[in-house]
Amino acid sequence: MFIKQTLSNGVRIVYEKIPYVRSVSIGIWVKTGSRNENKQNNGVSHFIEHMLFKGTEKRNAKDIAESIDNIGGQLNAFTGKECTCFYAKTLDSHIDLVLDVLSEMFFNSLFSKKNITVEKRVVLEEIGMYEDSPEELVHDMLSETVWEGNPIGHSILGTQKSLKSFDIAMIKDYMSENYTPQNTVISVAGNFEEAYLMELLKKYFEGWSSPNDRQAAFQEVIFNRGITTREKDTEQVHFCMGFNGIAHGNDKLYSLLAVNNIFGGGMSSRLFQNIREKKGLVYSIYSYPSAYKDAGLYTIYAGMNPDNINIVIELVTNEIKALIKRGIKSSDLEKSKEQLKGNYILGLESTSSRMNSIGKSELMLGSIETPEEVLSKINGITMESIDEVIEQTFDMANIGISVVGVIKPDFKLTGI
Repeated sequence: MFIKQTLSNGVRIVYEKIPYVRSVSIGIWVKTGSRNENKQNNGVSHFIEHMLFKGTEKRNAKDIAESIDNIGGQLNAFTGKECTCFYAKTLDSHIDLVLDVLSEMFFNSLFSKKNITVEKRVVLEEIGMYEDSPEELVHDMLSETVWEGNPIGHSILGTQKSLKSFDIAMIKDYMSENYTPQNTVISVAGNFEEAYLMELLKKYFEGWSSPNDRQAAFQEVIFNRGITTREKDTEQVHFCMGFNGIAHGNDKLYSLLAVNNIFGGGMSSRLFQNIREKKGLVYSIYSYPSAYKDAGLYTIYAGMNPDNINIVIELVTNEIKALIKRGIKSSDLEKSKEQLKGNYILGLESTSSRMNSIGKSELMLGSIETPEEVLSKINGITMESIDEVIEQTFDMANIGISVVGVIKPDFKLTGI
C-alpha cells in the first residue's frame, strides 16, 4: 500500500514498502519535458537531464558513476514529453548513499561552460544516431504531423539548430521556471524503514525553496489530419498511421488497451497474424496507444519492402474497417482482460515498475490508483465500452500518416 506525504516546501513524497524484497528504487520526478519548450529551446529538458550527470563540487562525473556502480546499483534518467525522472535502484542497505548522490546531482550540478560544450557534442551524436534509425524516426514524424504547431509534437532530443543556442543562462532560466518544489515528486518503492526514509528525504529536500511556485501548464492539443514523408536510402520503408487517442487518467484507456491487445498489440493480434504470418508482407507490425495529460495518440507501425507498401496500407485499412464494422468477440475480450491483468500484476513484482507507476501517477494526475482499483477497472471493461472506444478512436476521416524510406512513384494511400 502506498503512502503519500508532502514536505513543508511542497515536495510530494509517495512511497510503497515491499518488505519481502532486498532492493529499493528511488526516483525524483519533475513535471517538465518537451511539452514545456518552444522552438528556440526545444531539447533543453533532455539536455539538463544529461548535464546533471556531469559533475558537482563534491563529485565529478566519474565519481557519480562509481558511487553507484561500486555498490552494484543502477543510476539513470529519462526525459519524456511531460516529465523528467532521475532514478536509482540499489540494495536496501544503501538508501542513504543513493539519496546523497541523487540530491547532490539535483541541486549542485556545476553546468560549466566546458561540460556544456562537451555534452552538446554528445547530444548531437544522439540526434544523428536517431536520424539513422528510421524505424524510430517515423514515430516522431507522426507526432509532429498530427500535433503540428503544438509543443507536444516536438522532438524530445531537440534539433541541431536549437541545441546550438543552449548556454548556461538559458539552462538556469528554464530550471528556475520548472524545477520547483511544487513541480516535483519523489517516489520510492522497495524495502526500507519508513521513519528513516522520511528523515533522509527531509534532510536532503525540505530545505529547498524557490521564488517561483509555478506548476506546469500545457497548451491545448488539437489533432490534425496530415501526411509527412521523408526519403531515405533504406532497405525497408517504415510507415505509421495515427488516430486521436485517449488521455492519461481517462478510464476509457483501459478499453482501448483491451482493443489493442486484439488488434495489433502482440504476436497473436490481427495485424501480426493476417499481414505478417499469413501473407509475409512485413517483418514488423504492431500498434500501441500513447497517453498524455490531456491528449492521446493511437499508432499503427509497419516496416516492409518498398514494393509492398501499397498493399500493406490497404490491408491495414481493411483490418481497421473490419474492426469498426464487426468489433470483437466477447470471448476475445475476456482473453484480453486476462492479458491486461497478467501484465499489470507481473509488473508489480519489480520495485522499479512500482516506483515508476506511483511517481508518474502522482506527478501527472495528483492521485494514485491501488492495484485493486486497477484490476476492478480492467474487470469492468464491457462490450459496450469496447464498441464506444472503437468508434471514438478509429475515425478514418481524421488520421495522420508518416513514411520514411525509399518511396516509389506509385505510392498511394489505398482506402484512406
